Formats: sequence, C-alpha cells, structure tokens
Amino acid sequence: MKGSGDVLLVVDVQNDFMPGGALAVPNGDEIVPIVNPLAAEFEHVVLTQDWHPRDHLSFAASHEGRRPFETVTLDYGEQVLWPVHCVQDTRGAALHDDLDIAHARLVIRKGYRRGVDSYSAFVEADRKTPTGLAGYLREHRVTRVWCCGLATDYCVAWSALDARSAGFNVVVVEDACRAIDLDGSLARARLQLDAAGVTRMNAAEVTAHI
Repeated sequence: MKGSGDVLLVVDVQNDFMPGGALAVPNGDEIVPIVNPLAAEFEHVVLTQDWHPRDHLSFAASHEGRRPFETVTLDYGEQVLWPVHCVQDTRGAALHDDLDIAHARLVIRKGYRRGVDSYSAFVEADRKTPTGLAGYLREHRVTRVWCCGLATDYCVAWSALDARSAGFNVVVVEDACRAIDLDGSLARARLQLDAAGVTRMNAAEVTAHI
C-alpha cells in the first residue's frame, strides 16, 4: 500500500458523467471496477465532486439562444457551454453507487460558485481562485499525486497540470480514466501533460511502481 507521501485523487466519478447521464463520458462506467482496487492500494484518497447550482453560467441553458458545446466569453475567458449537469443535491451529482472508497479522507466540491466553472481540483477556471487542496496536501506531507476519473481531457488533465504547477510529482492512471474527446481535446491534453512532466501509466503498473 502506498503511504503518506502519495495521494490518489479520484475525479468526478458521478452519475451525470456515466452512460445515460446528462453529460455522459463514453464508457465512463468502465472505470469504476478499476478505480476501486486502485484506491485500495492507497492509504490516502481524495475525491472530487462537481456541485453546480441549477443556473450555473457554464450551462447552455443559462444563455438564451445558446446550445451545449458552443463557446462563449465570460469574465474569466472562453467557456465551453455544457448541458445542465451535476446540480447540487440531485441524483446526477451523486457519486456512482458502485464506487467503493470508504476510506477516502476528503471530498472537494467544485463548480459551486454560479459565475465560474471549475474543472481542476486545485484552481477554478478563473485561474486565480484556489480550492485549498494544495495546502491540504502540503500539510499532510504529500509529494506525489496520482490522478484518475472523469474526464481525462478536462477535469483530470486540469487537475494533473495544476498539481504539477503546485510542485507535486504527478501520475495520471490512464486506464482508470475516460475522455470526452471533444474536437481533439484528448490529444491536446496528452501533449500538455507530457510537456508538464506528468507521468502516464496504467493501473497494473501502479502496485509495482515505487
């Protein structure tokens, strides 16, 4: 089991990102039986959870005449408009029923401010509002962050890149993730991860990795 210097960050394994959900990630449910045994290899696990108000500005429904997956410019820059998803205290926002990580120590809720989206577990989309996760991990003497969850090319990649910027060593466990892959977004994310020095490996490699 990986000890105090390592944390597994499990990103947004929620019903609305599963097949049939409001913002389904293709084959998103396939990661659950990979994530559960992976999490068992870690003493320290942190979960994230999208947690939007119903009128969140990242929703196409909040912009008259706009449709999902169009882009608009908000105060903090370009924003993809999403279908309404992961609304606070709804079934869609709940973690997947089969996710079995009872020993997780912390849940970071993100996207709960109406006016700014939040992909990353570390910094919101305005790129200046911290979630507090970096400080929490430093206080717990974490040096390496292992990332998995949904979706590879958005919340997982943004979290991994911000963890790297915060000074942590970072690994993305690729087969414990699935991507939206919107207009080549997965290929772009992989290039960014590689350029930032983020390691990519599969779950089978994690146990053997020191």
